Amino acid sequence: MKKVYRIKKNNEIDAIIQHKKSVGDKFFVVYYKETTLPHFRFAISIGKKYGGAVQRNKIKRQIRMILHNQAKGIPPFDYVIVVKKDASTLSFQEIEANILKHYSKFKKVEHTNEKL
Repeated sequence: MKKVYRIKKNNEIDAIIQHKKSVGDKFFVVYYKETTLPHFRFAISIGKKYGGAVQRNKIKRQIRMILHNQAKGIPPFDYVIVVKKDASTLSFQEIEANILKHYSKFKKVEHTNEKL
């Protein structure tokens, strides 16, 4: 996945979180904000309670791979994906299903915004 899809600056991440639009469950919370770019951008946030550095890096790689594989179907928003501690019990297929479930909600939000 190209670096143009990543959000690195803390002030941009804080702005998305302060926008207070989110969907989530006990494994992930996805904050989102509209953007003027023709593609989506994302950041991944994971706390130290999740596990050691190896486990944290592994789930970040898995999430980046899921987003890379599904890039054409993701609406053009800025996203911050917060990984919660309970996600450490999930397999790759469960992580993928959970992330895609959240992005299907964004498609519904996007279509309802177009009707306004």
